[in-house]
Amino acid sequence: MQKFYEVTDPDLEISPFTGMTKKHYIECGKYLLGRAFRHIDSINDPLTFPRVPGKTYPQPGAPAWRYRSLEFEALERTFTIAGPLIYIDPDTEINNIRLRDYYCLQLYNALTPGHSNSLPLPEDLPDSTYQFTCEFGGLFKTLLLMPDTLWPHFSQKQKDEMVITISKWAHHRTTQNNWRIFNIIALSFLKKNGYEIDDDLLKSHLLWVASYHSGNGWYLEQTYNYYSISLFIVYTTIWNRTFGDEYYPEIAEIIERSARTLMESIACFFGRDGYINMWSRSICYRTWVSGAFPVSFMLKEDPPLDAGWARRLCSGSLLQFVTREDFYCNDIPSLGFYGQKEYMVQNYSCPASPFLMFLPFISLSLPDESPFWTATENEGIWESLGNRSNTVVLENPGLVLVNHGKTGTSEIIPGKVYYDDPNYSKLVYNTHFPWEDQNPQGGTSMEYSFRSLDPRDLRGDDINFYLTGQVLENSLERNTKYTNSQSMLFNGVRDDVIYRQAIMRKPPNNGVGYIIDLAEIIIPGGVIRVDRSRLAFEYELTLGHFGMPHIDGRKAVTDQFEESTKKVITAAIAGRRIALITYSGWDRLDSYIHKNRNAEADESTVVYAYKRRMDKNPPMELMITVLLHKMDDIEWTEEELSPITKFEILDVTGTYSVLGAKITLADNREYLIDFKDIDGKRSC
Repeated sequence: MQKFYEVTDPDLEISPFTGMTKKHYIECGKYLLGRAFRHIDSINDPLTFPRVPGKTYPQPGAPAWRYRSLEFEALERTFTIAGPLIYIDPDTEINNIRLRDYYCLQLYNALTPGHSNSLPLPEDLPDSTYQFTCEFGGLFKTLLLMPDTLWPHFSQKQKDEMVITISKWAHHRTTQNNWRIFNIIALSFLKKNGYEIDDDLLKSHLLWVASYHSGNGWYLEQTYNYYSISLFIVYTTIWNRTFGDEYYPEIAEIIERSARTLMESIACFFGRDGYINMWSRSICYRTWVSGAFPVSFMLKEDPPLDAGWARRLCSGSLLQFVTREDFYCNDIPSLGFYGQKEYMVQNYSCPASPFLMFLPFISLSLPDESPFWTATENEGIWESLGNRSNTVVLENPGLVLVNHGKTGTSEIIPGKVYYDDPNYSKLVYNTHFPWEDQNPQGGTSMEYSFRSLDPRDLRGDDINFYLTGQVLENSLERNTKYTNSQSMLFNGVRDDVIYRQAIMRKPPNNGVGYIIDLAEIIIPGGVIRVDRSRLAFEYELTLGHFGMPHIDGRKAVTDQFEESTKKVITAAIAGRRIALITYSGWDRLDSYIHKNRNAEADESTVVYAYKRRMDKNPPMELMITVLLHKMDDIEWTEEELSPITKFEILDVTGTYSVLGAKITLADNREYLIDFKDIDGKRSC
């Protein structure tokens, strides 16, 4: 079998950008399952994949139920592809195994109490939440959407036997937000098929889920992330059409309205070529948000998305991964973004978890005459952007989306982040420069990294700063490492300037003296940062650019020079270039070579700005910095590296705020940076 998927006989008439049609989705699905099914020899073998060392489950010595979870997750998540293939052709075979027969047999074995690899029942385990609940949601989402694939092919006796397990897990304890959707779907499946359920519990879950809607089509999860799209919109829209419209029309209308609102901006999350942004947790799920594209054509009224652009982005996001050899590990999608990377996965994942990324294959449930399949691919807003950058502000989740016409990349600028987590807390996320893990030595990519040099500051606790008469056993280790922002606050967009705050230490542990006020001006292929440091005591600070992976071991080429008041450092790899320019507030520019922090390579280069302030009471400062990127091998021009022609730092602005600036760009646009009352405009 070939080492990665290739589009054969592309249809460049209807799909001039990807060549992908419905036929190619079917071929791609068969290719992916063909590799996965190498791990079984016969229809009787449960689908299991080799355990991956590291934090993922099951860990050595795990209880038996954890291995049942491993098997059930593999069965359910591969059904994300298998279900649509069975729907298209009930006789589909993979490696001489008929898919319908295989999944019917294995599902019956898993859900029938007493079988050797059946799932445990909730009462047989300590009272808690378990991965089984999640997989029931995924399984019955597919069976609600494509009901003829498996369920009618069981006898009534078999169904009744399986319903014992299904019902107990459907009614069991769940977590506080997105997991309620899994119980909703499992309960709805039972009721739709004539089985008794607790209707009050189902309604309660529905009201809880609806309560999390925050606006702009987004729902509150742990913070705002892709779960808002893939679960709160994709799963629930399927629930709407298959159950909710009939049984709970008012709640279904809430979901319908939020889905239509979300579709107004969903395409702006993707690069021109359909690349998905590596952002938020569960990175190994990758393209699951692309499931929103076919779902757009399941809404009641006319699809809110341009069909040709929707398919172009959906197909492009799949091709971003399935066409790469390093994407596969043990013949299945790796636990990473491109290749296997321990730092970007969570302990709730197992080797089968990434198969959720194939949620876009629900598109195969759309009829042949759906606009999703019949429209000619196009590039939507990109066709008219030129070198301009398109900006979309989502006030409620505190997200700013940027589409750079000059580079074809898209960015997510997050504004409501509750904790220090590189999945969420970086300054920006770019579709073509995947984020790097944090570096305790400073120079972390796309973050401010802070190290206290205050001799009193051994733990960052108030007790160290005031006369208390107490003596603490403190460790000096804390201050040998750089830390990053503990939370990110969104303060709004005014006069085309994005305002946020990076809180380097949270209150009550001296948070008021550890604030960086952020002000950003989007320019073609980058951003101008005019950030105000309010760091109260002695410190060091770095600001890193995107990490540049050493593809095939080839190091990034860096260059550095000074010109009048500005300092410039650049880095280049094949097909990508970045530039970091400082005008004020920094001591020097430098670069690090990082190991095992980048999504694409084992080594990478990060260029960064650095400063050190040793006054006992350092003044506030404005840090004026430009970060640029481009997707070519052409040397930077003097014009590109001179985006600012003039700046004036204001001790007091015209609104009687302190330490702002007037910035004049090379195209004569003028901006006023004014942090007036920024602390009172926080939202998180």
